[in-house]
Amino acid sequence: MLLDNDQILHVTKAALLALIATLLINFHQIRHTFYKSREEFIDFQRQRNREKLASKKGKASKKPSAKDDGDGEDDGVFVVGFFHPHCSAGGGGERVLWKSIEALGELKEGKLMSRRTKKGKEVSNGLVDLTAGSDDSRLRNCRNMAVVVYTVDPPSANYKQQAMKKVHERFSITISPALPVKFIHLHEVKHLLDKPKRFTMIAESWGTMKLAWYALSVVNPHVFIDTTGCAFTFFVAKLLAGCKVGTYVHYPTISTDMLSLVWERRPSYNNNSQISTNSFITYVKLVYYTMFAIAYGLVGSLADLTMVNSSWTKNHISYMWKFAGKVHVVFPPVDTKSLKDLPTGNRDNLIISIGQFRPEKDHSLQLRSFSKLLDMPALNKAGVQLIMIGSCRGDDDQERVDQLRKLARELGIQDHVRFVLNLPYSLLKGYLGRASVGIHTMWNEHFGIGVVEMMAAGLVTVAHDSGGPKSDIILRTWKFDQPTEKDCHGSTGCLASTADEYARALCEILSRDASSQDILDIRESGRKSTERFSDEVFMDSFKETLLSSSLFKNQPRFIFRWQS
Repeated sequence: MLLDNDQILHVTKAALLALIATLLINFHQIRHTFYKSREEFIDFQRQRNREKLASKKGKASKKPSAKDDGDGEDDGVFVVGFFHPHCSAGGGGERVLWKSIEALGELKEGKLMSRRTKKGKEVSNGLVDLTAGSDDSRLRNCRNMAVVVYTVDPPSANYKQQAMKKVHERFSITISPALPVKFIHLHEVKHLLDKPKRFTMIAESWGTMKLAWYALSVVNPHVFIDTTGCAFTFFVAKLLAGCKVGTYVHYPTISTDMLSLVWERRPSYNNNSQISTNSFITYVKLVYYTMFAIAYGLVGSLADLTMVNSSWTKNHISYMWKFAGKVHVVFPPVDTKSLKDLPTGNRDNLIISIGQFRPEKDHSLQLRSFSKLLDMPALNKAGVQLIMIGSCRGDDDQERVDQLRKLARELGIQDHVRFVLNLPYSLLKGYLGRASVGIHTMWNEHFGIGVVEMMAAGLVTVAHDSGGPKSDIILRTWKFDQPTEKDCHGSTGCLASTADEYARALCEILSRDASSQDILDIRESGRKSTERFSDEVFMDSFKETLLSSSLFKNQPRFIFRWQS
């Protein structure tokens, strides 16, 4: 029996209503599952607080009684989760992670701000109401805070102690013992981060979404902070798990520069010659990139707080995440204080680079530039060496180092090049105190922590003429090729793009005496300019931005009672 039009319409409506009801029920169940994981962790943390309190009371009973110092059991646990799968790596992103956690430790201890303005007043923009009222929910949440870190590292009996020791050795960072830190190990699903050979961006984004699902199923925090740039995790954290979402973006997953690179058919590490020389594949890739950029903009706009590491990153994120609200520039932390103690005189003819051995860092450009430098007749080659310092995250990075060693042999410069891998920070400072020149070759580097470290240590630094080094770090360049710019006073470094430009800049620096007034002026100007990127500035900027946002505020949610 055939249905007439009215019957078909009623059946269609009934089917749609049934579908909507099914989706709402599934959504309710998913939210409830994530909520239960949060409650279980809160109960666990409260039990630990009770045990600590009982231990303190037991010790206090043997001593004369004293007034309560406010160190009793938390009246609630406020959980902040950091999504950083490779938290034990030694790069700049990991330094941001651990400095952020250190800042949260200070907030738990009640240390809001420490930096002062020229007028001597504490920087408290947006925090006047917070410092004035001790009953503010943000202060209560700071006092009751606990941190979880989602990592793909395998667990061990003393993993936390080893991790904290490594953080201290590599970054000179010590986390407050008052701040509970728990690691959530996701090693069993580590394969979700494996990089495929094709459709890398969409596959990695899907993998991080699944990894976030597993992570939040174990512990669902009140605040989810991504410090790796995995914007697609926001969909899981905010829409499914009901977290508030904060992010610190080191670089956009896709940008207008990447679209331009494909459109102009320029070969690069993520646009190989097989694609750039084929017009049909180029157009297909452009469609793919455009669709991905739209999706990236939508999920990025889910963030409640967006922090970025540079003006360059801010411009791109503001363009891509059109509905994300204000984007805050919080420069990443650099240990400029200890590096400024290094002497600027009596330097060796060493050129060093600092950076993880990843393809986008373009270490091969450093080798080609150095090869051209050694061919220049004006250079005295005595003692000139290139020291490439960086961390290897795994087999892929190690294979990349092997390829770089092979390239050095092909260029005939292997006797003048050294590779130093996974160097502790204390030994890194030794190289920074000896070298004369720093080199950094990544195109559109999002910020450039290594550039700042070299400048703070007194090295005359040559960075790529793009990205963060151009927009935020080396603001006044030494234009040695222009007769009117021979005076180095006020110059903070050099910028270059090609191997020839790098070689010329390196030759100009090394051909002068390391203790000459011109070189000393650049060293001192560069060092002074790095004060904007110190650990202290980052800590205060991070805390101020965090507390001025809605992340730590208690806001009722009206969909389901148990979401509050």
